[in-house]
Amino acid sequence: MTEVRPTAGASAPLWERDEEVAALRQAVESLHTGDSRGSLLMLRGDAGLGKTALLTETRKFAEAQGCTVWSARGGETLRSVPFNVVRQLLQPALISLLPEEARDYLGDWFDISGPALGIAEPGEVQPLPQGVCDGLVVAVRRLATREWPLVLLIDDAHWADQETLRWLAAFAERLDDLSVLVVVARRPGEVGGESARYLDRIAELSDRVTSLSALTPDATAALTRATVGEHADGPFCRQVWAVTAGNPYETVELLAKVRDSEMEPSESSADELRDLNRSARGGGLVDRLGELGINATRFAWASAILGTGITVDLVAELITVEHDEAARCAELLRTARILTAPDPAGARAGGGDLEFVHPLIASAVYNSIPDGLRTAMHGIAAKLVIDSGLGAAAASRHLLPVHPEDDAEIVEQLREAAGEHLGVGAPDAARLCLERALREPPRPQVHAQVLFELGCATLLTAPATTVDHLQNALAMPGLDGGERVNAVYRLSQALLHNDQLEQAVRTVEAEAARQPAGPARMRLQAVQYMWEGIYSETAPPGRSERLAAQAGACTGRDNSERALLILRAFDAMTHGENAEVVIENCDRAMVNGRLAPGLGWTDPEWGVELLMMLGSSYAYADRIDRAESLFAEALRAYTTAGWSGGHLALAHAYLGLAHRRRGRLKDAEEVLRESLRLAERVGRRLPLHWSATCGLVDTLLARGHVDEAWSIAEQYGFSPPYPSTMVLPDPRSVRGRLLLAVGRTKDGVNELEAAEKAAAARGGHNPVLAPWTVDLAVALAAEDPARAARLASDARRQAEHFGTDTAIGEALRCAAALETGQRRVRLAAQAVTYLEASPCQYEHAAARVEHGIAARSASELNRGLSLARSCGADGLVQRAEAALEALATSPDGPTP
Repeated sequence: MTEVRPTAGASAPLWERDEEVAALRQAVESLHTGDSRGSLLMLRGDAGLGKTALLTETRKFAEAQGCTVWSARGGETLRSVPFNVVRQLLQPALISLLPEEARDYLGDWFDISGPALGIAEPGEVQPLPQGVCDGLVVAVRRLATREWPLVLLIDDAHWADQETLRWLAAFAERLDDLSVLVVVARRPGEVGGESARYLDRIAELSDRVTSLSALTPDATAALTRATVGEHADGPFCRQVWAVTAGNPYETVELLAKVRDSEMEPSESSADELRDLNRSARGGGLVDRLGELGINATRFAWASAILGTGITVDLVAELITVEHDEAARCAELLRTARILTAPDPAGARAGGGDLEFVHPLIASAVYNSIPDGLRTAMHGIAAKLVIDSGLGAAAASRHLLPVHPEDDAEIVEQLREAAGEHLGVGAPDAARLCLERALREPPRPQVHAQVLFELGCATLLTAPATTVDHLQNALAMPGLDGGERVNAVYRLSQALLHNDQLEQAVRTVEAEAARQPAGPARMRLQAVQYMWEGIYSETAPPGRSERLAAQAGACTGRDNSERALLILRAFDAMTHGENAEVVIENCDRAMVNGRLAPGLGWTDPEWGVELLMMLGSSYAYADRIDRAESLFAEALRAYTTAGWSGGHLALAHAYLGLAHRRRGRLKDAEEVLRESLRLAERVGRRLPLHWSATCGLVDTLLARGHVDEAWSIAEQYGFSPPYPSTMVLPDPRSVRGRLLLAVGRTKDGVNELEAAEKAAAARGGHNPVLAPWTVDLAVALAAEDPARAARLASDARRQAEHFGTDTAIGEALRCAAALETGQRRVRLAAQAVTYLEASPCQYEHAAARVEHGIAARSASELNRGLSLARSCGADGLVQRAEAALEALATSPDGPTP
């Protein structure tokens, strides 16, 4: 049998790793080929199979090739520390930048991602996790352009914090245009929940996933002889492989002990190997620690408690021994190959003077600490961290495992830590702190507040759990006044997220009845009206009348009154009341034409829904300039705050709606596509996803891109069943129009008739908001002209009642489409008159073209053609050009 020999210069852990080393070197070399495409490699293997050795080899080779190398490592006891690993990773770059340079590099993202990286103080607005993640992606991309070619090495990713894994999964999707190599090492298993999902995603995005295997018997024999001498016989070498199962780390450690004990490497000594190997792990390691003395054992325990940043002075303080004695213990543990000095090449600022030789040893030492003593040592460590001024968040990883003892101070420290975690965009870390605070437990007077804080932290991630927390909080004493109203509002939001609309409405209604007359009661009543208006498929009896009466008495003196005015405006708009009523109530809700303080896009007291209702009321009442201004402000506010999930998706969707109403179809398509991209990250079948998809389909139809509109509808599931939530524009009307456009007339008519029934259930409709009437009338013109005429008449009556130029003009376009001859010409001309005064330029362009066709007027067609081009309405352009060509070739013939 051929004896396996290592590659020249290879360290022991790299035996039989030639293929892996070659792949890693090739990936590094590719950074210099001129192809800027980045790459991601994953090393997967059990503990001790050489993942760290391969990363070390990659570092050495990359640095020799002139690459910048940043590295980081997860820790078993550090998983609860948010952004721990990504902070380690970026330390070399962050330390080299002055504060003003860091702000310049990160730009608008500095205030969002800076707190997560520890280089900026948290702002007043709590960042959302997706925004912080996006900011970190941008930060690393910008730093990568400064440090290229760049190699990022992440070891023990299975122990990385969830926030880092979220960032890494997002960053991995954007490597194509960067000269960056990312190498991730992890054990299989070891993790669950969201962290497991992120790791799986990272694996999916990897260019190569290498699963490491154990050494073969031949390689183990060769390594044995290279270590203890060529005279090691076959039976001895085979026993080394048998007791270590070919694990490279265990093999190296066992052979070091063979050499230190001067054991004869022959068959006669082979039976002793199993006991010798056992001394390096588990119970054997504990016995070996005991042989070093009680203080050395306590030093090792304290080091395992700290996990990172291990120094002789810090350990001495933790175990209360003199510095000289601590230094002696450290030397004993180094000699015993339990602790070692960090590799200078991968050392990090604040990383300490010592680290464990291998994570296996760190785990064994940590698990060997008696349970009661372990929790006590964590408590001492927490106090040291807090006393050193690092803050409650830094101490929280030690507070979490402390045994509950009804300690009010620990509860306050955990609440403080949760607040700090929320301030950097880490709600999951905040949740862990608050759940632990509840187990302490809190004193009765603060118990409800802790539950409320926990409910707020879990609102977006676990609505069912949030409902329990907030219901329990409200059932206890301790929440009064504004806090109680806030808790009820949050509970209603959680119930909505949990698809419990009726209970959400009843909860708010019941609490409003408990409150005395005043702003708090009015706020709850406004919330009730809001949920009923947006989420209910049927209008509660008398709702509009009650809302009108209550809003009629409001002057807009506080935000509760302003909310009622907005709700009244939205209700009037959706039911097609006169537009002047809509505009009057909207204007009264503003302060000098701007949003009132406390009623801004990122203010927590009112949700995003209220201001979206305000903007859409303006949009459909022909005050599109105000709608565009509001939605552009929302976009700026959410971008600045880093709210890049659902909030930013909705802002794009509604700005797209305003652009679509204005007739800026290219701009509308652009922002709606971005809205859909953002909504995809949040999840399908949610209201915001419907808004993005529906708006984009509607815009593509207006542009004349029918095939593309159909493709979007098919790709993103734009079909029944529709959400009970009100979606703008009306999805049934838009899908009905789409079906007609692709030639599925019968299906289109059925969809528009379903829109008619839905509108009736809601208590009426605005013909501009839900234009099913005009589309259905045109679709039925040939098959059922009498019904089509009735529908057209109803549309005109409703439009004249609503009173906007757009509504009346669109109704006249519909009426003209059902007529012929001079009556058609007159109605088309009237439509042009109204739509010329309307801010909706696409509808104006369409009316011009239709009038030009009806009147056989080249000048009118050219005006329509010019408008259509400025709108980006390609289908309308083609129609106008075809009509002009027909007029030119046959002046007396029919026009298309």
